[in-house]
Amino acid sequence: MNRQLRDRLAAASRDAWATVLPTECSGCGVVDRALCAECRRALVPSVHPVVRDDAVIWAALTYEGAARHAIAAYKDGGRTDAAAALAGPLRAAIVAALAAVPAGRRGRDATRCDAGPEIQLVTIPSSRRAWRVRGYHPVDALLHRAGLHSFPALAQRTEALDQVGLGRAARAANKSNSLVARRPLDGVLVILVDDIVTTGATLLEARRAVSAAGGAVVGLATLAETRRLLSP
Repeated sequence: MNRQLRDRLAAASRDAWATVLPTECSGCGVVDRALCAECRRALVPSVHPVVRDDAVIWAALTYEGAARHAIAAYKDGGRTDAAAALAGPLRAAIVAALAAVPAGRRGRDATRCDAGPEIQLVTIPSSRRAWRVRGYHPVDALLHRAGLHSFPALAQRTEALDQVGLGRAARAANKSNSLVARRPLDGVLVILVDDIVTTGATLLEARRAVSAAGGAVVGLATLAETRRLLSP
């Protein structure tokens, strides 16, 4: 069966299923399927660098419009059916972060499932409360969907508050010393991966924790960026 025929059969199957059990698009709310065609187009990655303090972070999407609704529904609304459409953009951000690593520190391709120990993809661990509510780790699930695997290097030292509604200084204080390495990371090169970057406090804290354990963060990648209205 060729790919075009397979895609048509899959689309027909989704249409039939939506007729029996109609659902709403997680991007715009229209009665359709997991994600309508227009919202899928809004999730086509446009990878760009984001600067937070002294860190350059590669983001695939801007956290607004359909992308914002789809990501929020996936993270906090239980809409795991949007994972397939979000995994591609996250992978694209990781590829950009890897490409920006100096050649002498690149090791093997971190976007391949058989990536060697030279560069590891490290995600931010969920808090116990978030895990109880969701039952899954959103970023790890997207990596798995993209054919990638994370290296469990970090753990929560303290239960940080929810970052929503906190300002830049409050976010930094909330995340300060909240993460710790699970093991010594001497000689381990890391690309940190997260879902949304706002002030960058979470990724900067993760970078500190990796460095404190002897590792080196050579890249940072996120699914989406929340654009700041004012410069810091």
